[in-house]
Amino acid sequence: MRDAGLGVDLAGLRLANPTILASGILGYSVETLENIVKAGAGAVVTKSVSQKPREGYANPTVVQASCGLINAVGLPNPGIEEFAKEICSAKTVLGVPLVVSVFGFSAEEYASVARKAVGAGADGVELNVSCPHVKETGSEIGQDPKILTQVIRKVRASVDKPILVKLSPNVTNMSDIACAAVRAGADALTVMNTVKAMAIDVETTMPVLANRVGGLSGAAVKPIALRHVYDVYEQVDVPIVGCGGIADWRDAVEFLLAGASAVQIGTAIANEGLGVFRAVTRGIGTYLRKKHLRSVSEIVGLSHRS
Repeated sequence: MRDAGLGVDLAGLRLANPTILASGILGYSVETLENIVKAGAGAVVTKSVSQKPREGYANPTVVQASCGLINAVGLPNPGIEEFAKEICSAKTVLGVPLVVSVFGFSAEEYASVARKAVGAGADGVELNVSCPHVKETGSEIGQDPKILTQVIRKVRASVDKPILVKLSPNVTNMSDIACAAVRAGADALTVMNTVKAMAIDVETTMPVLANRVGGLSGAAVKPIALRHVYDVYEQVDVPIVGCGGIADWRDAVEFLLAGASAVQIGTAIANEGLGVFRAVTRGIGTYLRKKHLRSVSEIVGLSHRS
């Protein structure tokens, strides 16, 4: 959906509207990505890809909660060498920014995967820093400013495309992590990844997920994500992409008012279908016209000035 007032410049990436497919949802095949673009997404982020192929966790990997989805998929992917073929093909048909989500277990792995993704045609990379660091004790890379800085600097030295960093909510102070990411070279921040969660079957007395624990996404995390966007906006001078529980245009506008320049949509696809992208975009456009505003940029961070 194209409308001059809905266009967004996200760290150099030009989006026709502020909606983006979130990583982890329907993002490996060219056909799927093309369908999402046809449904109205302004950009797409692929599922996370690593240096080597990964099988991921055994089923069950997703459980429905009353307030969203809990998942522990385990980042299954074909590896960057194989996925590079999909990136090349996607670039010829999508017509919107293609951002590849990358992860690794060391700064060197992140840089290598990012370099190969950009070499294959990615318009940018989003660093999924919610995986453990092999040299540490299992803590997420995104929880340690020092390690996160090393990762971003390695990637920054390896690619000349925009770098988005997807921040984890499982930290004491996200704003501190956000500032460290920007100082290290992040061009934009995605706020936020899933929240630690689990479900237990009272009959079997066992955790439902094969991995026992996972991450919560969907409506329940929206107020948490919104608060993080609001706080981070006050501390950094790079664009923020809001992510977490966005299911309709009102959700999206809330994130824009809190300081996001664009929004990612993921879990809502399971409930609303691909039509959610066009519905959200139309709603934002109607809101702007109602408020007699000419562009999305006019409402970004507006709640801070009210």
